[in-house]
Amino acid sequence: MLLENMEPVVQKFYDGVAEGKYLGRKCTECGAIEFPPHLGCNTCGYHETEWVELSGHGTLVSFVIPGIQNDKPYLKEVGPYGYGAVELDEGPVYTFVVFCGKKKVVKNLQERLHAGEKIGVHAKPIQRVSVVKPGEPETVEWSELCFELDEAVEA
Repeated sequence: MLLENMEPVVQKFYDGVAEGKYLGRKCTECGAIEFPPHLGCNTCGYHETEWVELSGHGTLVSFVIPGIQNDKPYLKEVGPYGYGAVELDEGPVYTFVVFCGKKKVVKNLQERLHAGEKIGVHAKPIQRVSVVKPGEPETVEWSELCFELDEAVEA
């Protein structure tokens, strides 16, 4: 991923993540927030949106543990994780990597969600290093937006 070759809307999103800011685009017609940002509104189709900073807090909606064929070693280095739909406090829902703190927390997350429990999450960007071109030594650093259970920090 070359940050300098990105569309401006994507570049601004990743620059924000690197600075600890979580940016979306708010429709000037209906008020819906696009996150990750898009230039047009997916709710009403209106063409004008404006930048808004989001809190980086939300609620876990669903959660799955990756199978062995989908396991990512770079994520395991950070801690136990899965993939989950996160509803941000501002409304948008998107799927992210979700860190859980401890393996025993992962085991009962799905049961808690099915029981209707509200499970809080917060943004947890992680630093990534990617090879620019396979077989060549040049790399690029960037921040990947992930989330973490609030209770993982409290534990």
